Amino acid sequence: MADMCAFRDAVSGWAGGGPGGPASDLAVCLGVRTAVLLEGPSDRAAVEALAERRGRDLAAEGVCVLPMGGAMCVGRYAGLLGPPGLGLRLAGLCDEGEQRYYERGLARAGAPYAGFFVCVTDLEDELIRTLGTARAEEIVRAEGDLRAWQTFLRQPAQHGRPRHQQLRRFLGTKKGRKIRYGRLLVEALGPGQVPAPLDGLLLSL
Repeated sequence: MADMCAFRDAVSGWAGGGPGGPASDLAVCLGVRTAVLLEGPSDRAAVEALAERRGRDLAAEGVCVLPMGGAMCVGRYAGLLGPPGLGLRLAGLCDEGEQRYYERGLARAGAPYAGFFVCVTDLEDELIRTLGTARAEEIVRAEGDLRAWQTFLRQPAQHGRPRHQQLRRFLGTKKGRKIRYGRLLVEALGPGQVPAPLDGLLLSL
């Protein structure tokens, strides 16, 4: 039975130059109505973790969370999935530094920008700042990454850097770590601690 993973894979293949028919057929079969465009898989992990915490099944609601592989892909994805393509509603997160790519890409696709929410640096930074560095370091220790974290802090490039920047950089030093911590940081949030861009996105879907 087809599921949202199959649709996600079909869209990725289409964006890579493959045929659009499989994605179109799956969109109809699965009742997809909204595509959430995100830069990478760690953002997807965070969005899906928050949805689960709030008792929501995004796939059952016709919402597909799609990591695009970078901000500069947004024009391609918006053209395929927005008004020129499948006609889905588009939403998502973007980093402040890449906001112009989103604005231009969505404008070219004739898609509204209203469903997109901006993180100042990126979503990991928003989560670390919201939790506080002490709590984030507790999570690192609990995950068995303390030795790696201590080794990382001894690197000359990290000397004198603010703690939240060190933590953010640490999450990107090993393949898969950002994805794992994208979920863990969201799961550690207390009541009322959800960063505004992430909260706004979920409320808009």
